[in-house]
Amino acid sequence: MGEERWGALAGVRILDLGWAMAGPQATAILAAYGAEVIRVESRARPDLARTTFGPIINPDDPYDGSGYFTNFNRNKRSITLNMTTPRGRELFARLLTVADGVLENFSAGVMRAWGFSYEAMARIKPDIVYVSMAGFGHTGPYRDYQTFGPSVQAVSGLTHLSGFPDREPAGWGYSYMDHTGGYYGAIAMLQALLHRRRTGRGQHVDLSQVEAAITLTGTAILDKVVNGRPSTRIGNASGEPPMAPHGVYRCAPDPDPQVGDDSWIALAVETVDQWRALCAVIDAPDLAADPELATLAGRRRRAAEIDAAIEAWTRPRSPWQAMAALQAAGVPAGAVQRSRDLVERDPQLRHRGMHPTVEHPLLGMLTVDGVPVRFSRTPAAVRRAGPLIGEANAEVFGGLLGLPPEEIAALEAERVLW
Repeated sequence: MGEERWGALAGVRILDLGWAMAGPQATAILAAYGAEVIRVESRARPDLARTTFGPIINPDDPYDGSGYFTNFNRNKRSITLNMTTPRGRELFARLLTVADGVLENFSAGVMRAWGFSYEAMARIKPDIVYVSMAGFGHTGPYRDYQTFGPSVQAVSGLTHLSGFPDREPAGWGYSYMDHTGGYYGAIAMLQALLHRRRTGRGQHVDLSQVEAAITLTGTAILDKVVNGRPSTRIGNASGEPPMAPHGVYRCAPDPDPQVGDDSWIALAVETVDQWRALCAVIDAPDLAADPELATLAGRRRRAAEIDAAIEAWTRPRSPWQAMAALQAAGVPAGAVQRSRDLVERDPQLRHRGMHPTVEHPLLGMLTVDGVPVRFSRTPAAVRRAGPLIGEANAEVFGGLLGLPPEEIAALEAERVLW
């Protein structure tokens, strides 16, 4: 649409009907590498990420006040299109003719109800790539079930695996599975586009977010199938390979009153050399000289004694001071960081530009997620904040489809472009 092409995905155009996080996460990855991503939205049913998910920076703006939305929709354009209207569906069909891919994470059946099953879209654009990301996929007895991040996590088995042995399942946070689904969605789109480049043929990629989450259960399923052992929650302890000591230890109070005494470092010791190095750092020669503690089994038996000695050393130090001393001695250790630490304190992330700032036309300068994968020839970039709702109507419907300005204005007044 008149913009300079850049990045590894320059020239790829994606229609993004995703909402909340999973779909937008997938297309944000594509947009970071140069794909032209056009969000297809509607004020008739706005994205929850625009209206509900915090942080809401400007609560007086019903559509464009969300920092959450702009973070997961950086580098994209937005059009408004009311798909419940015949004219809206007609315009979407025309957009398909100039698109390479379509991605959505609605419940199964939504696109078909609008008349845009994969078969229908392929009749309009035979080589279209369509990635759907329903919770349970588009087939099977659960296909019509609706899901959200926490329910996907629970059904996948991950919630059961997280937490301490003597407590209820803790889970992995609210929307972890949206990230996982988004990563798989981006990879799926790229694979199907590569196949199309080789063969000229499009296809439907049916992604189940529950199944994507199940891939994270790791060895739990294998352990049950092969060894007959049911999965258990182990808290901060190490499973395989076993380590000792292994835990999270309280550090000096943080100057930030919102953090205060909730300041921690994690460390793990696997080898005898690491154990001796730890004892040297925390000035515990008696522990280093104890032959029982030279073995993993011995350290596990006396875990409480060792943990007390470690915390006596970490307590007067900040997590970053403790991490630096332990890492210098070869002991695996890391400060337990919060979001503010990641953005403002971490020198490694600052060096790599992991949290760039972008200017939003209404919200001002915002810090957003960067891109963790660096390409030497076609680097990713965060060039702009998430779009205002419908900001690209003139560009897309005028520039791509050739609608005159007066027709665009009329369609907006008729709430077709709404």
